[in-house]
Amino acid sequence: MAAVGSGGSTAAAGPGAVSAGTLEPGTASAGNVKHLVLFLHEAVLVQYVDTLKLAVPSLIYTLQNNLQYVAISNLPAATFQVTYQLKILTTALFSVFMLNRSLSRLQWASLLLLFTGVAIVQAQQAGGGGPRPLDQNPGAGLAAVVASCLSSGFAGVYFEKILKGSSGSVWLRNLQLGLFGTALGLVGLWWAEGTAVARRGFFFGYTPAVWGVVLNQAFGGLLVAVVVKYADNILKGFATSLSIVLSTVASVRLFGFHVDLLFTLGAGLVIGAVYLYSLPRGAAKALASASASASAPCTHQQPPGQPPPPQLSSHRGDLSTEPFPPKLLTKVKGS
Repeated sequence: MAAVGSGGSTAAAGPGAVSAGTLEPGTASAGNVKHLVLFLHEAVLVQYVDTLKLAVPSLIYTLQNNLQYVAISNLPAATFQVTYQLKILTTALFSVFMLNRSLSRLQWASLLLLFTGVAIVQAQQAGGGGPRPLDQNPGAGLAAVVASCLSSGFAGVYFEKILKGSSGSVWLRNLQLGLFGTALGLVGLWWAEGTAVARRGFFFGYTPAVWGVVLNQAFGGLLVAVVVKYADNILKGFATSLSIVLSTVASVRLFGFHVDLLFTLGAGLVIGAVYLYSLPRGAAKALASASASASAPCTHQQPPGQPPPPQLSSHRGDLSTEPFPPKLLTKVKGS
């Protein structure tokens, strides 16, 4: 049987070839290491063209992780957490351009609100925003977090496009990402700290705090998968808002971060924008209809015997929930 990858390449069935569908980790018997190895050989090495496609998002994710450390080293934790929500804006824009996805007008308005809130927070940071360590460079931190948001948006949409354009499972794609990410991380480590690692060892400097960060990152990655599977966008939006609040409180207690009116306004706009953007289409339409009916003028009772006034056509629906840019309508045959 021929195994077909997402790139369209086929691998002829040989004596050791195994069906990828038969050897999915969920269907293979427990402890069947031989079948698992054959499956990985077929999916990763034989279909190498399909595997190489994951090198692009893996490189970007590795770069993004390093940019986050640069950003958090040069920005207060609360400012970083608020500014990093720009990844919602970049992901939405890349989704429109790369996946031809349409957003509702309410979502576009929430993205504008998000950008305004981040701009206010950055203006507060540039204006002083309380004492900060002398070794912090807010300009470098802002550049790093913006680059991280751009890379996060592009890599996420690119990875989604690969998943939807192939038959490979999410488990296999994560494995391929991990292989490339590990290789790229080791190359970067050797390039930057190769001499120090050779002299002091690979795990030199791994304090309990460092191990805590490593475990937190790993647990966070697994937690994202659980959120995607069992929660909805509204709960995810609440979780993001709660993370901003907790980061602000922790920054005040641990680092003496100064919260003023400008930061509160910007963070509030970002939290509101995240909530509005996470609303599903049905809830957004109900919210817009309720707001429109509350602001509509009162109608006078029609006198008896008079014909009712003409009703305006409502075939266009609510403007706040219509997709924008609108999708092209297919022409009906014979029209």
